[in-house]
Amino acid sequence: MHPAPRLAELTTEELRRLLSAGAPCVALVAVGSVEPHGPHLPLGTDTVISEAAAERAGRRLWERGVAALIAPPVGYGVTDFAAGFPGAISIPAPALTAFLRAVAGAYLAAGLSHVCFINNHLEPEHDRAVRAATSDLPAGRVSVACPLARRWARTLSAEFRSGACHAGRYETSLVLAADAALVRRDIAAALPDVGVSLSEGIKAGAKTFRALGMDAAYTGAPREASEDEGRDLLDLLATMIVTEVEEGLAAAAGHGRAAG
Repeated sequence: MHPAPRLAELTTEELRRLLSAGAPCVALVAVGSVEPHGPHLPLGTDTVISEAAAERAGRRLWERGVAALIAPPVGYGVTDFAAGFPGAISIPAPALTAFLRAVAGAYLAAGLSHVCFINNHLEPEHDRAVRAATSDLPAGRVSVACPLARRWARTLSAEFRSGACHAGRYETSLVLAADAALVRRDIAAALPDVGVSLSEGIKAGAKTFRALGMDAAYTGAPREASEDEGRDLLDLLATMIVTEVEEGLAAAAGHGRAAG
């Protein structure tokens, strides 16, 4: 299976050859956050997950005739829910939107066919900021692959669908599969389950982890996590990315034919 090259490691001539080879050339941009994920997962968990999913999707896209490139990640986001915990580094939503829109526009201007933002930081305001970055850009040229979308959420694990999934079994499994050395396994194994549903709490008006009762910045069941489940989940996230990219490419091609 063809590994997807890392765009930042290419020379300008190598990128020029890819852009002129005839296949659609796509930038996969992982988006995440610097945010507390319990006492057992790193602050960059969301970015780790997005990058690992991008790598799997990139290999599949190469097999399907798309020259997918792993672009440098965007590791900062809107993390207001984690306020009060060390390591909650939040940026304003308008700043994130403007930055991502500029990144996408620059890739398109450089000759790439499509940009896919892969977002696994699931704070609603952050998701809205990422999606807003696609406005005012040509149809089908930019997509967002995020499991908050209902079509993808329903394909994931029971814990994810319950909403009790911040640094729980779902995310801990994903990080185990992406880079097991990042998980403090002894701590995860000793953590009690927390049954707080983020989705339900947000609907009820809660604005922070502490207001939700997440005093250790996690919810769910980290002790139940496994590398095998993480690999299965990464495959599902890769399917999400591949589909969003291929649908975007098809939409752009259709728009181009209509304009012609």
